[in-house]
Amino acid sequence: MKVGDIVRFLNAVGGGKVTKIEGNIAYVEEPDGFETPVMVRECVVVDADGGMMPKKKYGSNEPSRYEAPAVATPQKAVAAPPVLPPVEEVEGGDVLNVVLGYEPEEPKHLNTSTFDASLVNDSNYYLYVVYATRGDDKQWQCRFADIVEPNMQVILETLSHDDLPQRERIVVEYVAFKRDKSFRLKNPSAVEFRLDATKFYKVHCFHENPYFDNPVIAYDIVKNDVPQRQLVIDSSEIERAMKEKKQADKPQRRPVEKHHHKPKGGEIIEVDLHINSLLDSTAGMSNSDMLGVQMDEFRRVMKDNAMRKGQKIVFIHGKGEGVLRKAIVDELHRKHKQCEVQDASFREYGFGATLVIIH
Repeated sequence: MKVGDIVRFLNAVGGGKVTKIEGNIAYVEEPDGFETPVMVRECVVVDADGGMMPKKKYGSNEPSRYEAPAVATPQKAVAAPPVLPPVEEVEGGDVLNVVLGYEPEEPKHLNTSTFDASLVNDSNYYLYVVYATRGDDKQWQCRFADIVEPNMQVILETLSHDDLPQRERIVVEYVAFKRDKSFRLKNPSAVEFRLDATKFYKVHCFHENPYFDNPVIAYDIVKNDVPQRQLVIDSSEIERAMKEKKQADKPQRRPVEKHHHKPKGGEIIEVDLHINSLLDSTAGMSNSDMLGVQMDEFRRVMKDNAMRKGQKIVFIHGKGEGVLRKAIVDELHRKHKQCEVQDASFREYGFGATLVIIH
């Protein structure tokens, strides 16, 4: 809604031309020449034929709902605006729950779809929200800054795949408060996390969420009053930490005893390459980081058994998307041409294991 729009009242008879907007109060000049202050949400914009205009999304290219128009026009003296009605609170709403979800416009065509970034305020509090992103240039850019009403869902921005490189990092800052009543103070906070652009191409990365009609990529910003700060680790820091682990006397990986004992003649060595068997935590690691850890373990086992002619080794990698299996087989063909490679016993390992015989 803007100055000059023709509006109709939702809860009363009448309407007219918007002459001024202050906060969430619109001043409407009716046909008899009198100006009436009305809440913005109790008006609807109509066109010349009396039809309803489409609802606009709140995004970075639109003015704030609480921002006065840049150019003021001379107005008649009017009465003070009415007191805002109290918010209808819901049971349990004094506990903050805030969710950020990325919902595809076309769930069946992820490669070409755009995505709505929506913030859910599941609480009885108003939230002043700042949503900012950072890309390759390491500079933050504010995409949304506005007040989100209690128990409301707001679209912060609509983005395409071309926009994802500028959203490697996301931060949501908020201040919670109530209007015209006492409330329990909530600590202002900022929640930063890494946005994995590759997930926006994969159907299985979108999940059902109680706040959305379609599957989404969702991040908990606040859960039961607790900000969900995620561990943010730079890739160079991961590389440095991995080198330190190799040099340490007591590595941080969980020990797998069967990897370190000398097998008896004819005994098959089983090596579990699932990432949760190698690391205690994968927080902040990308898919390529985890693949590097798995391949390091594969190379260690092959080096330890390189001189054991006839030794059989089963690498358990799981079915998944086949990335780890392909990496193993490619390296065996390039660096271990003397080894025999085949699928392990389906009865014992299913589809997710590869058998290597040292020759």
